[in-house]
Amino acid sequence: MRSLRTGLSLASLLSGLALLVSVPVASAADAPLRDLAAAKGKIIGTAVTGSKLTGTYGDLAGAQFNSLTPGNAMKWGSVEPTRGSYNWAEADQIVNFAEAHGQQVRGHTLVWHSQNPNWLANGTWTAAQLSQLMNDHIALEVGRYKGRLAAWDVVNEPFNEDGTYRQTLWYNGLGTGYIAQALTAARAADPAAKLYINDYNVEGVNAKSTALYNLVKSLKEQGVPIDGVGLQAHLIVGQVPSTLQQNIQRFADLGVDVAITELDIRMTLPSDSAKLTQQAADYKAVMNACVAVARCVGATVWGFTDSDSWIPSTFPGQGAATPYDENYAPKPAYHAIAEALGGTTTPPPTGACSAAYSVTSQWNTGFTGQVRISCSGAALSSWKVGWTYGVGQRVTQAWNATCTQSGTAVSCSNASYNGTVPDGGSVTFGFNGSWSGSNPVPVLTLE
Repeated sequence: MRSLRTGLSLASLLSGLALLVSVPVASAADAPLRDLAAAKGKIIGTAVTGSKLTGTYGDLAGAQFNSLTPGNAMKWGSVEPTRGSYNWAEADQIVNFAEAHGQQVRGHTLVWHSQNPNWLANGTWTAAQLSQLMNDHIALEVGRYKGRLAAWDVVNEPFNEDGTYRQTLWYNGLGTGYIAQALTAARAADPAAKLYINDYNVEGVNAKSTALYNLVKSLKEQGVPIDGVGLQAHLIVGQVPSTLQQNIQRFADLGVDVAITELDIRMTLPSDSAKLTQQAADYKAVMNACVAVARCVGATVWGFTDSDSWIPSTFPGQGAATPYDENYAPKPAYHAIAEALGGTTTPPPTGACSAAYSVTSQWNTGFTGQVRISCSGAALSSWKVGWTYGVGQRVTQAWNATCTQSGTAVSCSNASYNGTVPDGGSVTFGFNGSWSGSNPVPVLTLE
């Protein structure tokens, strides 16, 4: 585009430029994640909250995933808050929803050091009493859903970071044998369900994952029923272990399945284009590692939307860890998962999202500018606009965006509150600038 000189009319100065940008979007023509996963013989699941399984949340949970994990509904503290008094309502709701939508259910979790009812956690038990309590709980819960659940996380988080056993109610009361006992009880209660040990920070080869490996090897040698290991994969952007696939393979070589059970990849807030791009690459790396190993059964994300994620309340200042934003718009991570499962990203219709730059006022050495980002036939969950100025133009102040300038190159990204541009909607940001010689309208790029 030719330069605009200072002698041109104000009308010319106010003219803007809209530039088409190719932004991945989920459209009706894209195959759901569950179909892509099924074509590869894999599971793509999500943890869910039963009370939310309506409206858009329920629609996406049912359409996109072929496996559900109750986030909290099957934990001991949820199902037996008072000894002998049971609440199966949410667990039943999730299982019924899954069956109605042709989905598997992964039971989570039977024996854990956390989220136990107060009467159990604060009780004083002999080894015999504790053993009986565990056996009875497993028989009751697994038996209730016999034949309806594909897998159970039987024992959850048995190890410390250094590979020693975690000091828990179960370990302290029953010793290391509690793990074999729990697995044996679960097999008796439902011979068809796959039985897993599940832990976090065991995704790469390290002391903790090696302890888990040695435990599984020992259990197999003893003939204890163990079908798989769950790698939780609560990860941080840019920190996917380089040994993930190697680690999955070594467990598979023991003759057990491997599942990515609680995948989320958190970032320091606010999110921006660079972080979301890295997050997408990380999700793809995890999925690629699973796809590459035949005995990796698939991956479950720990909540599919940022509005249902545990991260912000547990790690203050962090979040945006799931494949969908809080408004249910698919993020780059969603498309990365789809691509790892063999899908293709459908480009938006021509002219779907555009950015237009205008000069709204100008004086001797300064001006006020505005950029409007609009979408029709697509949606954005974040945005970044860049342009290159001619000599003498500089942004001095911006609002509704974070803008930086290096030389003549300007980059502006969304604020924490206006990253979402819905289909048919728009957002604007403004700035003050200085100029000398001329003030041409630049060509924009939108990410």
